[in-house]
Amino acid sequence: MSDSELFRLSALDAKSLLLKREISPVDLVNASIARIESVDRDINAMVTRCFDRALTHARRLESSTSESSQNSEDPGWLGGMPVAIKDITPTANVRTTYGCKIYENNIPEQSDILVETLEHFGGIVMGKTNTPEFAAGASTFNDIFGITRNPWNTSKSVSGSSGGSGAALASGEVFLATGSDLGGSLRTPASFNSVLGLRPGPGRVPHGPVKYQFSMLFPDGIMARSALDLALGMDTVCRPHIRDPFSFDAPPVPYVTQVQEAKAPARIAFSADLGILPVDPQVRALARGAADVFESMGVDVDETEPDLKDAPDVFQILRAAIFATEHADHLRDHRDKLKPEVIWNIEKGLALTAEEIGRAEIAQAALYQRMASFFDVYDLLICPTAIVPPFDAEVRYVEEVDGFKFDNYIDWIGITSAITLTSCPAVSVPAGFTADGLPVGIQIVGPPRGEGLVLQAAHLLDQATGISRQLPIDPRQG
Repeated sequence: MSDSELFRLSALDAKSLLLKREISPVDLVNASIARIESVDRDINAMVTRCFDRALTHARRLESSTSESSQNSEDPGWLGGMPVAIKDITPTANVRTTYGCKIYENNIPEQSDILVETLEHFGGIVMGKTNTPEFAAGASTFNDIFGITRNPWNTSKSVSGSSGGSGAALASGEVFLATGSDLGGSLRTPASFNSVLGLRPGPGRVPHGPVKYQFSMLFPDGIMARSALDLALGMDTVCRPHIRDPFSFDAPPVPYVTQVQEAKAPARIAFSADLGILPVDPQVRALARGAADVFESMGVDVDETEPDLKDAPDVFQILRAAIFATEHADHLRDHRDKLKPEVIWNIEKGLALTAEEIGRAEIAQAALYQRMASFFDVYDLLICPTAIVPPFDAEVRYVEEVDGFKFDNYIDWIGITSAITLTSCPAVSVPAGFTADGLPVGIQIVGPPRGEGLVLQAAHLLDQATGISRQLPIDPRQG
């Protein structure tokens, strides 16, 4: 493979070649730079670039044999692999805007734990990927950088809020990317870009320091082009850290090993809508097709779902409380620099009573117990990731599906936000394409601390469909 084609490697193959010294970190960084400069003009995914910083890190890795030898046996060692960081995550000496004009020129002095971990284990940060303002909303645009476009059809949305990371991966700009997920911000962009995104359970991926450190509703996670690559990324970032009060030890068996030895689950529950939302007919059909793939492996598939009917209302309350906590000062001091949806969410939170928040907390606890009981019967739950295929890039959010109208910018992602409330790990995996070639993904949801189980199932589906072998792609004009 020529140096100009190195971007086509899987993350796992790139790691192998780095360990054998058949390629160097500088080779990979230069290939990433060339690819970003070639394709990003069409998709606007890598909105802040730090190429000099990346080359400096690559050269340091090449010259520091002690650092390489110290970490090379670690299952998460990346060895000099280009990665991307969502622009909601502080990165030392790299502009981090949170997609908001208030922070347009913000350059943090300290990185988030997630970035520190990636860099310590040989990940090389190429830049920051686009996100909606404060990661609010499942369509990636903001007043600083504009719209990020879908590489499968540049007239379409990448969703959000980790939309820049999804597009950067699908187009081959980097090998791994980070995202965060409150209501579906890792999973929905993964579906729209035909990549994988894992929302881990609380504490699995240490992050912070953040203002709302004791909330367990919005973890960070990894996005990748295949289940094996995703497992590698998880092996890199899943390790305890004293600055995250919920972090815990890495699994005794590395995720890559678990995925390589994947076995089909015994019993899966399938739901086309979780009993809470309308779903586009093509999405329903493709989700059912994914269930059929598991059935062809000998898995018992039952069409059922846990009781999540109160999840949309509970999520709205808890999300609004978070926005009030995190952004009340932004509303007070910089209202003119906030988008209408963020203003609405902050004001909704400020209007809540302690009694309303308390009832929502109690309802979430009950929901968790129902979900735990559900997993006493089923190994996994599968359902669509998004209720629609990618929509036009200029659309701010989905307002109507199948005659059902949504009255705010959040409700249409209820199929992912309901799973958020369960604290269960969930991965979005490509399931196929609509008649006009737009990607559709499914969620594979596992029991608490079952990240390895969902990664194994994702790998089995990935191997059966072969969709990941189509990546990376050149952006296709809409």
